[in-house]
Amino acid sequence: LMMSLTPSRGCLLDLPWEDILVPHILCHLPLQQLLSLQRVSKSFQSLIQLYLANMRCFDSSQIEPAIPRAAFVNLLKDNEVLQQLALQNCSDWLTDGELLPIIGQNHHLHQIQLKGCAQLSRHALVAISLSCPNLRWLSLAHCEWVDSLSLRSLADHCKALEAVDLTACRQLKDEAIGYLVQKCSRLKSLSLAVNANVGDVAVEEIAKCCPELEHLDLTGCLRVKNDSIRVLAEYCPKLRSLKVKHCHNVAESSLSILRSRGVELDVEPPLQRALVLLQDMVGFAPFINLQI
Repeated sequence: LMMSLTPSRGCLLDLPWEDILVPHILCHLPLQQLLSLQRVSKSFQSLIQLYLANMRCFDSSQIEPAIPRAAFVNLLKDNEVLQQLALQNCSDWLTDGELLPIIGQNHHLHQIQLKGCAQLSRHALVAISLSCPNLRWLSLAHCEWVDSLSLRSLADHCKALEAVDLTACRQLKDEAIGYLVQKCSRLKSLSLAVNANVGDVAVEEIAKCCPELEHLDLTGCLRVKNDSIRVLAEYCPKLRSLKVKHCHNVAESSLSILRSRGVELDVEPPLQRALVLLQDMVGFAPFINLQI
């Protein structure tokens, strides 16, 4: 490939662009290198623009340093075939003005990552719900602008969702979570971590509406108690992992049911915790058998 970068040699650019170069060669190069190739010649610039217009996956983290606002808009302005969009390192400048046009022209998106994009608004989630009916995976972690109305729109229009990350979406309460899981019963993975408004009502609704659930993160959900964990154990036979660290009202009496089924938990059994604590306090490591 490096021997063919000079257009005058007529090697690389003589290959069919749409049939060979774009789908079989350029797709194996890092995005950062592809953007650099635009500087070689006008022909290479046209080739890379064609690639960008036909790109199925865009991950902003592949561009270092962080991608500028104007460059981001230019890169995706002609693309209407995106399937995966990850914008986790654009949080300093990404607003509805940059995101909504891209969402509006890409109706095949099935995976969107917006973690930490704090300058967006509820209109971004409404646009996603209206434009992306095939959405399967969505991360809105630390997006505090997500509210119950925008989540309701998502639930009404994206019923094929399988994984949703709502970590630290602090406006959401039990009612909003309940509506989401009632409409999106295919959910396999859900994170509600760091949300003190989420309690037993939401967890019980999740359990009864999502029989395919495999992963649930309730870290820091202080209102969750034992009763809802027991309901979760009863209604979610496919559950593989549960995070309840810092859920002070969840005790081993409910977790033991899941533990006996081999569900991965992020808190150790009481005896294990006590022995580790004792080891840390008095330094009896050689004398303590942690397998007891």
